[in-house]
Amino acid sequence: MPVSQRDVRNRISSVKNIEKITAAMQMVAAARLRRAEQRIEALRPYASAIRRMTREAADAAGYVPRLPILAEHDPVKNVGLLLVAGDRGLAGGFNSNIVRAGVAAGREHEAGGRNPVYFASGRRPASSIRFRGLELADSFTGFTDRPAYADARRIAERLIAAYVDNEVDQVDVFYNGYISPISQVVRRETLLPLQQATVLEDDSEAEEEDGEDKPRHRAEVEYEPGPDDILERLIPDYIEVSIFRALLESTASEHGARMTAMRNATDNAGELIEDLTLQMNRARQAEITQEIMEVVAGAEGVG
Repeated sequence: MPVSQRDVRNRISSVKNIEKITAAMQMVAAARLRRAEQRIEALRPYASAIRRMTREAADAAGYVPRLPILAEHDPVKNVGLLLVAGDRGLAGGFNSNIVRAGVAAGREHEAGGRNPVYFASGRRPASSIRFRGLELADSFTGFTDRPAYADARRIAERLIAAYVDNEVDQVDVFYNGYISPISQVVRRETLLPLQQATVLEDDSEAEEEDGEDKPRHRAEVEYEPGPDDILERLIPDYIEVSIFRALLESTASEHGARMTAMRNATDNAGELIEDLTLQMNRARQAEITQEIMEVVAGAEGVG
């Protein structure tokens, strides 16, 4: 059955409305992305400094497990997996990439005889974990568009309590690392135990900023009352800052992914409008041709 001009015209109108919505969402995401980039740039020096201080204090203390938070659990039976994503969709594969990476890591741990314990930051990963029939230990939602440091502290306190209470023996975090508006990479970092922490590696970012050829001189630090006491104060801050940075990176990645997805949707809507307009013009031409043929046939019949 041929499509009428009215049906095609209605479809064009609907697609144009969608195009306006996606274009508006693209502009909103672009504005929020810039603010998220500024927050990441402001946090990086502090995050690098506290990680460096924690690493140096841990080296000086020799990893003495005097505190429960410093104790390395052996054997590792339960592994906490924190999945950091968003509360909303319409951002391409932003949320699904984190869920896939976290679930794949959970399966690897199960194959190794360890039990994965899932934590989620964001409604999307939380609902995806439940949908897959996996048990969710805790979730944190409602702040992914603009996370505050208090949100990172709340997550850190929950993870620290889980580690100290032997609910988990290791804590890994998964999040989208922000590279550019069109490029995000899934990152996996180990937060606890401190002996296995992957975020306490040498601060390559600070070295790049200072320059490779510039000599770096650091004075030997003497701790009072002692490096283990300093660690007792530093470790909660290190975990909070590491989680806060993951939240900020994830937020910037979400806005970048949504901006890209909405731009692609807007472009696709424009192409669809062109195709529908061409289809409507062809239908109109066919109707005009049919009317002309009817007029000619009528004239011949009268003549």
